[in-house]
Amino acid sequence: MSNPVYGKKAAESRIEGKRPALFWVLISGIILFLAWTPFQTALFNGPELQFEKPIFWAAILATLLLFLWIAQFYKSIQLKDERDWLAVGVLLLPLTYILSLISAASHSLAMNMIIINCIYAIMFIIGLYVLRDKLGNRIIQSAIMAVAYLIVGFGLLHWFGQGKTAGAIAKWFSNTVFNGTYTHAVMTDSNGLRLTSVFQYANTYAAFLMAFLFAAVFYATTSKKWYGQAFHSFMLVPIILSLLLTLSRGGLVMLPVVFVLLLLFLKPAKQLLWILYCGIAGVTSLIISKPATELGLSLNEVFSSSGALKGWGILLGASAIVGLLGWVIQSFIAPKLEKALSNWSAKKASNMWIPISSLVLGGLLIFLFIGTNLKNVLPQNISVRLENINFNQHSVLERFTFYKDAMKVLADYPIIGAGGGAWASLYEQYQNNPYTSTQAHNFFLQYLIEVGLIGFLVFMLFILYIFYKYIRGYVQTDDEGRNSHFLYLILVLSILIHSILDFNMSYVFMGILVFFGLGGMASVMDSKPIQKWNMQDSTARNIYTAVVGLASVIVLITSIRYVQAAEAGLEARRVVQVSTSFEEIKAPIDKDLNIRPSHQESVLLLNSLYQSLYQQSQNEAFFQSSVNLLNQALEDEPYNKSMLNRLIQSYEMIQQPEQAYEILVNNAYKFKWDINWYEQIINKGYDLGMKALGEGDTAGKEKYFNSATAAFVKVQEGIQHLTTLPEGQLQGNPFENTPDMILHAGKMYFMLNQPEQAAEALKLGIQEDLSQTTQQEIVRWYLAALQKQNLSDDALMGKLTQVDPNAKENVQQLANLQF
Repeated sequence: MSNPVYGKKAAESRIEGKRPALFWVLISGIILFLAWTPFQTALFNGPELQFEKPIFWAAILATLLLFLWIAQFYKSIQLKDERDWLAVGVLLLPLTYILSLISAASHSLAMNMIIINCIYAIMFIIGLYVLRDKLGNRIIQSAIMAVAYLIVGFGLLHWFGQGKTAGAIAKWFSNTVFNGTYTHAVMTDSNGLRLTSVFQYANTYAAFLMAFLFAAVFYATTSKKWYGQAFHSFMLVPIILSLLLTLSRGGLVMLPVVFVLLLLFLKPAKQLLWILYCGIAGVTSLIISKPATELGLSLNEVFSSSGALKGWGILLGASAIVGLLGWVIQSFIAPKLEKALSNWSAKKASNMWIPISSLVLGGLLIFLFIGTNLKNVLPQNISVRLENINFNQHSVLERFTFYKDAMKVLADYPIIGAGGGAWASLYEQYQNNPYTSTQAHNFFLQYLIEVGLIGFLVFMLFILYIFYKYIRGYVQTDDEGRNSHFLYLILVLSILIHSILDFNMSYVFMGILVFFGLGGMASVMDSKPIQKWNMQDSTARNIYTAVVGLASVIVLITSIRYVQAAEAGLEARRVVQVSTSFEEIKAPIDKDLNIRPSHQESVLLLNSLYQSLYQQSQNEAFFQSSVNLLNQALEDEPYNKSMLNRLIQSYEMIQQPEQAYEILVNNAYKFKWDINWYEQIINKGYDLGMKALGEGDTAGKEKYFNSATAAFVKVQEGIQHLTTLPEGQLQGNPFENTPDMILHAGKMYFMLNQPEQAAEALKLGIQEDLSQTTQQEIVRWYLAALQKQNLSDDALMGKLTQVDPNAKENVQQLANLQF
């Protein structure tokens, strides 16, 4: 094999002769894979069982594609130059995840991430070789754009109320279609309806749309055929309108950043064309956004065929106008513009001036739409979102909090990280306030805490090296060479830049686009021979294919087993809805747990069965099986709150509150903002302390009272900390004192002979309304604590006497108690 360099006519990328049938099988397989994956909720890597099965099926398909690749490209594997060695370097990415298993916070989630990174490595390797072929590259790029446009159309079908139509098509190859519609293709949150298409998450869909907006502009300005120019221009309006309908502020903020970065790769004439296309399509989209939004909102409430037809008429009409303008621009304006600017383009740094100017223009537009009445041309839901773009907005402040908390995790797991899924497992231990977010909303930080500094350094060196070599080759080649693989730069740069603000890469489909795109960039990068490498081609080929082949077989077998486990887990959930037979329900659970012993949903379901059987029969064996099951699973999942809660319930069920309390106290640090956890510690600590007091066990009383009051102090510190949150940042989940917590804490301080602390605690629960028994008791103990200090509150005593005529005697009795 020759030593190909970006822009040079390397033999393997330019041969236009006959290709073997295996090549076409591989190309077809890649296209089908790229078309199937987005409709499986874009392979979202969520912690729920329902998301796992499609990911493992994707791993199976990816390994089959790799076997086809080995068969087709076996003779091309030589490991002679820098580009070839990237096929070796990418193997380090899953290896760093394997290394992080040593300190994994969740074995189950960590194994999932190893499989996912094997998919990424496979797609990179395939892209590295397949996309060197000129025809193969052209076909794959067309397929990627076709899939993207299908996803845009799929989302708009749902926006115009035609989810049943879209679902009838998608149900044949998607597991996300329920009751005839694709789940949450239009989601509802506090901002109203938001378009999500296949992703079920508006912000990631916005990142996807941003990437393919620039891809569509690129093809509109580079297509040689009139129909290509018109069609890609036509698609600009549906893409921009869809982007607006996501209501994603992050997408709108990152769009100009990525746009300017991409402009730096273009000559001045092309830069002006990109700005012109985006301007025309943007203005057209804004003009139709109001009627399209209003129609979508009404059609998602009550469908009307005439309303849907009107919506499509507006959209298609506007798109057709832009498509026609695109053809006119490319036919008549673009050639003259390139000719007029040819001398300027030849000057050094000529490509810098327009991007700088566009930054100024972009800033002006942002000011006009946010700070003036121009925003009134937009639909209300979009204009409200634009108004809220600022650094004091709650979602921005919350993201900064996530990032700070991620660094706390890193401080405890600095070298090899805490394994895949580390954030979802650990964030409650490190969080600054009681938010709920199983995603860190920053791919790079999430990657960092999963694999530590070693893994993160490997990853960043890998992608930065590809970018460096790609850009170096890009500068040195001609226009044809630059355009041949520019799509991959657009996709990789757009998705990764947006992933600074969100968890796009938690969608495996997005990760596939990134790593396949990196493979495409690397396939034409500036590459030099490795001079010190003296191994024969056949030896290098055999060693590499043997290692990759063996690893792929392991991934294939593991993925098949994991698919079986996921199917069994889902089957158990179905069976429990229709059957009361223990054996019938347990059979699929056992199958799942034999493969994945700590699979959360099956562990919890089987535990629930054991608990029910024990309560019915009082057979000790069922209780012991329940506890053993949980303890075994917790060895792999020590931060799993659901399993810990079940273990607590198990001990309470057999009247062993001491063991339950130990679990609560020993694991409190893992859930430091869970007020229910603290409430259990305080209330159960009080009960156990009172039991010890009744038995004359002074040491036991002090042990339980001290641990419970220590938890109460933690709650007060937390409540005080929440008052320091920046204005605009939401607190998250409730975190406040309850009357029972206050009463029990006060009584425990009192019985520990600490009347000052008792009074301080009880005072927190005093209210104007003393009609409730608990409120009366709080005041009674508070006044008793004051008497212990030779203090009094006559006004409060008077109020208590109004609802309790014997208040003075009752308070005096409490004050006289000695402990």
